[in-house]
Amino acid sequence: MNKWIACIDCARAWSDRTQAIKRLVVGGLMAFTLCCVVLGPSKVQAQSYPSKAVRVVVPFAPGGATDVIARVIGVRLGERLSERIVVDNKPGGGAILGTEIAAKAPNDGYTLLFTANPHTVNFGLHAKLPYHPLDDFEPITLAGLQPLFLTVHPDIGAQTLPELIKLMKARPDAYSYSTSGTGGPQHIAGEMFKSMTGTQMMHIPFKGAAPAVTELLSGRVQIAFAGATNVLPFVQNGKLKIIATSSATRSRFAPNVPTLQELGLSDFESVAWLGMLAPKGVSNDIVNLLATEIKAVLNEDKTKEALNLQGIEGVGNTPKEFAAFLKNDMSHAAKVIKDNNIKPE
Repeated sequence: MNKWIACIDCARAWSDRTQAIKRLVVGGLMAFTLCCVVLGPSKVQAQSYPSKAVRVVVPFAPGGATDVIARVIGVRLGERLSERIVVDNKPGGGAILGTEIAAKAPNDGYTLLFTANPHTVNFGLHAKLPYHPLDDFEPITLAGLQPLFLTVHPDIGAQTLPELIKLMKARPDAYSYSTSGTGGPQHIAGEMFKSMTGTQMMHIPFKGAAPAVTELLSGRVQIAFAGATNVLPFVQNGKLKIIATSSATRSRFAPNVPTLQELGLSDFESVAWLGMLAPKGVSNDIVNLLATEIKAVLNEDKTKEALNLQGIEGVGNTPKEFAAFLKNDMSHAAKVIKDNNIKPE
């Protein structure tokens, strides 16, 4: 009889222990569920992000400024996030191919887009795109700006903006300007300049900034809008002459050079830009995390040095600020394209 009583007591104890374990498990699940409700799924996702390599699509060929800066940022961003950042070059269609790939990628934060001016310009340049530059993306941050310098060959004989405009109006068919391609920031700047000054010059597009400047050096074209690294070395040795800069404020690469706005072309602003975006639907927490980390990378000395070598001034603004920038740039480029009847190559 005592043995039976002992067995019954043992069974009761085991049952109590099982119930206690169940209460702990259920309580834990309820706590986890409550955590998910309070924090939201994006918070939980962001806390574990990234847990694998992140792909950054660059819709341009390797070697250009966008590709170089994407890789510089990618290395340090990966170190800060403790995961690899893999740059994936997808050139083609004037940046449309790579941009479409990024737009249609899963919106989990593991595919990003590092792009430049064609992202907004293509909207006005092409009748139809397989994505919308604003609606299909989450802006993360504007990484950098590259001011363009209105540069002339010394043989043109102009030292100031009024002198250049006077010469161009006197001989409307005598001048041409070179760019890195149709629809690029140099082309947009050139067409704006023509419209705002009432002058004429023939557009000569090239596949890249370097050959465009080479043509200017040869004297076969007389004018160009170009970045600091492409023209400043030749300005220093007297082979080229800078008239003004296209940015709203003076460039720190050439602080003595006035802006076109200062010289009377009010509201003139046309710059090259670089920025990071994500597919639409990536959580705000991941977007904000990436924006914060990229800004920290941009503030590092090694990153600044790499940007300087490309003639780029680092920015690192908020997603909201970058969204406003993109909207304004797209609207601005579309107007210039329409007013000047610019067609894709």
